[in-house]
Amino acid sequence: MRYIALIDGEAGAYGVTIPDLPGCTAMGATIEEALAAAVDAMRDWADVLEEDGFGVPPPRAVADVRADPDVVDALAEGAMLATVALVRVTGRPVKANLSLDSGVLATLDAEAKRQGLTRSGMVEAMTKRLAAGNL
Repeated sequence: MRYIALIDGEAGAYGVTIPDLPGCTAMGATIEEALAAAVDAMRDWADVLEEDGFGVPPPRAVADVRADPDVVDALAEGAMLATVALVRVTGRPVKANLSLDSGVLATLDAEAKRQGLTRSGMVEAMTKRLAAGNL
């Protein structure tokens, strides 16, 4: 699920709120860092909500979020919108058989090695960055 995120702040201090997840906020020195932190904050927020016996609310349509008076006010003050995916970490590894072009696989493996990751770790890291819109 992808949620609308509201980003405000200035270079060195950005904040992210998720209007559909009340109280779910994140910060970062750059927009990219703030969005990456939002992925973690959303996961933690959802985990706590479920531990308390509640379900995670579904994301609203973009038009509905844009019509929210608090969002309208924030946008008028210079905030921006982005989308962030809720990435749930279950702690249960699952094997996945992927078919990739040999050149793409070689690039993936080279980048994984450069970053000190396994191929699986690299795919997981890329997925988390994609969730935050940072690919």
